[in-house]
Amino acid sequence: MTSTTDASPAAAQAAPARTRTAKPARRRAEGQWALGYREPLNANEQAKKDDNPLNVRARIENIYSKQGFDSIDKGDLRGRMRWWGLYTQREQGYDGTFTGDENIDLLEAKYFMMRVRCDAGALNVEQLRTIAGISTEFARDTADLSDRENVQYHWIEVENVPEIWKRLEGVGLKTTEACGDCPRVVLGSPLAGESLSEVLDPTPAIDEIVRRYIGKPEYSNLPRKFKTAISGQQDVVHEINDVAFVGVNHPEHGPGLDLWVGGGLSTNPMLAQRVGVWVPLDEVPDVWEAVVSIFRDYGYRRLRNKARLKFLVKDWGIERFREVLETEYLERKLIDGPAPEKPTRPIDHVGVQKTRNGLNAVGVAPIAGRVSGTILAKVADAAERAGSDKIRFTPYQKLIILDVADDKLEQLIADLDELGLPARPSHWRKNLMACSGIEFCKLSFAETRKRSQVLVPELEQRLADINAQLDVPITININGCPNSCARSQVADIGFKGMLVDDGDGNQVEGFQVHLGGSLGFDSAFGRKLRQHKVTSVELGDYIDRVVRQFVKHRNEGERFAEWVVRADEGDLR
Repeated sequence: MTSTTDASPAAAQAAPARTRTAKPARRRAEGQWALGYREPLNANEQAKKDDNPLNVRARIENIYSKQGFDSIDKGDLRGRMRWWGLYTQREQGYDGTFTGDENIDLLEAKYFMMRVRCDAGALNVEQLRTIAGISTEFARDTADLSDRENVQYHWIEVENVPEIWKRLEGVGLKTTEACGDCPRVVLGSPLAGESLSEVLDPTPAIDEIVRRYIGKPEYSNLPRKFKTAISGQQDVVHEINDVAFVGVNHPEHGPGLDLWVGGGLSTNPMLAQRVGVWVPLDEVPDVWEAVVSIFRDYGYRRLRNKARLKFLVKDWGIERFREVLETEYLERKLIDGPAPEKPTRPIDHVGVQKTRNGLNAVGVAPIAGRVSGTILAKVADAAERAGSDKIRFTPYQKLIILDVADDKLEQLIADLDELGLPARPSHWRKNLMACSGIEFCKLSFAETRKRSQVLVPELEQRLADINAQLDVPITININGCPNSCARSQVADIGFKGMLVDDGDGNQVEGFQVHLGGSLGFDSAFGRKLRQHKVTSVELGDYIDRVVRQFVKHRNEGERFAEWVVRADEGDLR
């Protein structure tokens, strides 16, 4: 017997090398219900399993409103109350260095932001007056128009919430599922049914979705929030919603809607993808229900930062998504459909335009959506004097009054102008949006909406000499944190709030800059320049500088986003 030590070197070299087969990587379960993972994998999922968040309303009405803020269970306060449109607002006096979960007890004020759900942004005069009255009586005259067509109050005390609900519901409004892991407000065209440009009026489908599904326990426990947009034209930022239906004409079947899924921004922005199907108007609610059910059953519930529909669509691919939609949920095939034509201009509805009934729509621009109860009450009066009972909010923080006769037009415009709501706004007022910011939001690092009230007049004055040369819009979106509530990644000039070094080693309020984002034309996210940040006090200087570079170097007819792609980096800093 020969030992291994006696083997010759040649024999050793001739022996084939042993290879070890690697074990396949074991993917962690993502908490998908449809795959049998029903046990909660994080505290948020546990809280929803412990008690359906819709049930918190009874505790607000019967316990918390009577015993006060300190009686509120923390699981309700920091979770379930969102299903009724309530978030605690930021305690005053704490700058961005305090932002973070470790300081939640400090940052949590004993007041609430309340979000009023305005599906399709549609209101009548009585509803607007009710919103205004609640603002002046219970919210220190605050009322902000969000880019989700909602109204947001601040300084709400829990003791007053039942009375606020009573007044809202008395005129057909609600706060149900305005926040939370559920189907939030449905974006709709402010000119639905009246626009000369829309393919069809989807209002019946929006109304049916709200009637059938909102506030229903079967759809109130989703992996995370679920955003919807439905319009007969491209005026509802459909590319960044979880599900969207966009008006399109099918060559054989006529007017219908094109289905998009998987859009969203925040820290992992993704544009929605076309499913490639044509949906007739009367089938939209059923298809919507099927999409939201896929999200409920297959959505990722293990990690909150992967719990949006966009991650499932990315992993599956659109072909598999359509297959599951058709075979498991609808149990029928959908009709293949064409893509909608790209718009030739942004559709924000600001200004005066004729509508289908021969009357006029007047769109006005509050700075970054900031109004007040006092102002909204006067808007209601002005609309009534003009013979209108139709007020609409937009996905761009704007306000529109419809059904205005020609002989009432100039008086209405004058009335609104007196309220600081111009129908012929400056370029900068019209194209700027901002989130709530550090004034009220616990997640924010920087001041945004409040800062915008100063920034817009500053830009109007500083850029007065070149405003006439701007024949294309330059959008400015200001966010206080990475969550992108004001859509910084899809603006021409987007600002993301953060703490930055002021050059002397101090952490101060500032922004990361995104340049050249856009929706509609050639949808894309903005370009980030390496280590390019500005402090809050430098915002006006920076915008002034980069806009002047654009005017100086642009080609004829070139949009800002197009110029950014080819611009020298030095011109963008």
